[in-house]
Amino acid sequence: VQLQAYGGGVVQTGDSLRLSCVVSGLTFSSYTFGWFRQAPGAEREFVGRISRTGGNTYYADSVEGRFTVSKDIRKSTVFLQMNSLKPEDTAVYYCAADKSMFGSRLYADYDYWGQGTQVTVSS
Repeated sequence: VQLQAYGGGVVQTGDSLRLSCVVSGLTFSSYTFGWFRQAPGAEREFVGRISRTGGNTYYADSVEGRFTVSKDIRKSTVFLQMNSLKPEDTAVYYCAADKSMFGSRLYADYDYWGQGTQVTVSS
């Protein structure tokens, strides 16, 4: 199983960025996918997730209204669209797969993880 996240970079406050996570080695439609992030010295925190069917998405309060999780089943790819970025969004972003129907906010509940991609937002 592989989850390969990419699309990170250095942007300025207010800019947008889209992260992608290409998934292989599992049945894409059988998993919920989540995005987490980890800033230096901080714990890994939940950002957002999308249910197996794609009909439900959930977000952390800190990104609600600015970030959107989506997926393309044909390409086995999950996306995190990030708008109105702030310096506090700076972190390594990870995608993860969970076999439950709706997923979880807890990183311990996820079965597979990608390698992470760095997002840096300058002020």
